[in-house]
Amino acid sequence: MSSFKVALVQLKGRPTKKENIANAIAEVRLAKDKGARLIILPECFNSTYSTAEFGRNAEAIPSGETSQALAKLAAELGIYLVGGSYPERDGTKLYNTCPVFGPKGELLCKYRKMHLFDMDIPGQVSFRESAVLTAGESLATFSIGSVKIGLGICYDKRFAEFTACYQQLGCDMMIFPSAFDPYTGPLHWELLGRARALDNQMYVAMVSPARDPTPEYVAYGHSLLSDPWGRVLCRAKEDQETVFAEVDMKVCEAVRQQIPVLRQKRTDVYELKSKK
Repeated sequence: MSSFKVALVQLKGRPTKKENIANAIAEVRLAKDKGARLIILPECFNSTYSTAEFGRNAEAIPSGETSQALAKLAAELGIYLVGGSYPERDGTKLYNTCPVFGPKGELLCKYRKMHLFDMDIPGQVSFRESAVLTAGESLATFSIGSVKIGLGICYDKRFAEFTACYQQLGCDMMIFPSAFDPYTGPLHWELLGRARALDNQMYVAMVSPARDPTPEYVAYGHSLLSDPWGRVLCRAKEDQETVFAEVDMKVCEAVRQQIPVLRQKRTDVYELKSKK
């Protein structure tokens, strides 16, 4: 399988974890009905994005309530389901974790957010994930046929070396469940997605929660998918919405042949090395 349809499911938060899971399940079913093979949920889709809420909503992965529901759904529909992210409890530690379930309901991999969102722009946005969460230590990939896909979460995409390490692993696509804020969103959201895609000649998907002005932290919305040319193939607006695009490895191959920057890197002068 060198091409397939992708669905970016931008979800609006509900009052309870149970309602958030039910909302996600309903939207995933609709995306499958429209032909999506790979379906991606947003960052922290099952609870409020809040340091006060992470611990209350955390669960083990894959034995927790959210994971079990997503695994069952992936098996029923025969899809690859990227579970956005949700708080994971492992012993005494909490992580912001993205799990991926395969078409048999199996856990293909899980990624723990490596770069924690600690940012303070006076008068605009202030958040400190590291006050509650522990940073992950490892990259994570899965494959759909011949297409190798890497995982990051939100703030990770600001670090160009991070995505470049995935490119060195042979990834053709990156997925970033992401809850950007409305201040940096207009400035950096699309720019970062297109830049990471163009730099690494790969597809980049960024899936946000829908905009909701009522919670303490407001997500930007505007989920999008960029192709290896740096073009935006689909883009959501602010409300709950699912958008679709086709991922085609022939595009990757054409770009890499016509503009062979990945082969032209001067590794005799500079080099990037993944340590883990």
